[in-house]
Amino acid sequence: MKITRDVAIQLTNVSKKYEIHHEKPTLVEQFVKGRNEIFWALRDINLIIKKGERVGIIGPNGSGKTTLLKIIAGITTPTHGVVQSNGKVVSLIDIEAGFHQDLTGYQNIYLNGMLLGMSRSEINNKILDIIEFAGLHQFIDAPLFTYSSGMTLRLGFTVAIHASPKILIIDETFAVGDREFQSRAKKKIDSLLQQYVTVCFASHNLEFIQRMCKHVILISHGRIAGQGNATIIERYKKQPIA
Repeated sequence: MKITRDVAIQLTNVSKKYEIHHEKPTLVEQFVKGRNEIFWALRDINLIIKKGERVGIIGPNGSGKTTLLKIIAGITTPTHGVVQSNGKVVSLIDIEAGFHQDLTGYQNIYLNGMLLGMSRSEINNKILDIIEFAGLHQFIDAPLFTYSSGMTLRLGFTVAIHASPKILIIDETFAVGDREFQSRAKKKIDSLLQQYVTVCFASHNLEFIQRMCKHVILISHGRIAGQGNATIIERYKKQPIA
């Protein structure tokens, strides 16, 4: 069923299964087939996120928060179920994945930007802003393998948030760089929110989620344990789900 125009993201009966392979440790047993364990990271997720919403996803470690974001972002596919979205989805998960270590920072802006759906002309128009925002002027013509991990993250983050997303997916790791860069990043995200961009955050910082999000989703053992307004956060604080 096609999603309505006011909906940004809709998940219907979405589940995600992983197989964990347990290898046999000894030489004698190496020809014996190892035991495979089935792990369901998500089970039967039904979710509707409206356009322009700020959605916070909370829950303990291993509950399925990042898997849910990766499925929404299209980084991974569900084992079962249907994922639908309206508009360009840009993810701040695995933001180094679209880079090539032997290319310069300048060249990687074009490579990563195109992977995020930007046209060459769009990148041409934004290239100076991207370099300025990332604060990498003196390194922009150096190959990426000379960058520190922090510099690479800053560049990936900067390209992503300049890709004109309609849906922005942010994991806990979005706080990259020093305080000055983080301040610029937060201001940029705030400006995107004012442009009616739908944003999904996953974080253990409950105060941040409470301040930024009106719609909160609590995930536990791969299932939605509750959703609603900030009262979900208070419930989780009083009775943390293991």
